[in-house]
Amino acid sequence: MWEYSDVPDYFRDIAPLAFLIMGVSGSGKSTLGVELARAIGCAFLDGDTFHTPTAIAKMRSGHPLTDEDRWPWLDRLGGAVDAEIAEKGIAVAACSALRKAYRDRLRNAIKAPICFVLLDVEQQELLRRLSSRSGHYMPPSLLSSQLDTLERPTSDECVITLDARQTPSQLRDQILTQVINSMASK
Repeated sequence: MWEYSDVPDYFRDIAPLAFLIMGVSGSGKSTLGVELARAIGCAFLDGDTFHTPTAIAKMRSGHPLTDEDRWPWLDRLGGAVDAEIAEKGIAVAACSALRKAYRDRLRNAIKAPICFVLLDVEQQELLRRLSSRSGHYMPPSLLSSQLDTLERPTSDECVITLDARQTPSQLRDQILTQVINSMASK
């Protein structure tokens, strides 16, 4: 088993690498992203901060984003992750990345390998989380549109799928263990 004191050195040795925490709103992407970035010793980029004020207002008013709304957002986030990796070698980001086309867009923008992590949560738990969350622009009424848009990753995509009912520290440990074991077997 690895020790946290070893994690940053280990990941510096396998850089460049991007971790992209994905899933619908309320799945815990930002919480896990912060936790994972802290453990690795790298920057965390929250996809929410790359939305335009217009897109945020649209979601806040209960209207889902269209692909035309999402493409420039994905490009901004992908460019920022790519820049962070160019400077520091590794980064963690959170982004819904609901459709394969969105994940492909991020893959094209980020020149480093990407480890996608899908946080899987049942709809009832997501509704509970969204209803108890304050200060966020994403209303619970948009959850069904996100679930309808979600294209679950297929076997040809390199994605770790985790049960997001676990604690952030348990999820972080599973990601680190799977990535370290995967790299050790190569």
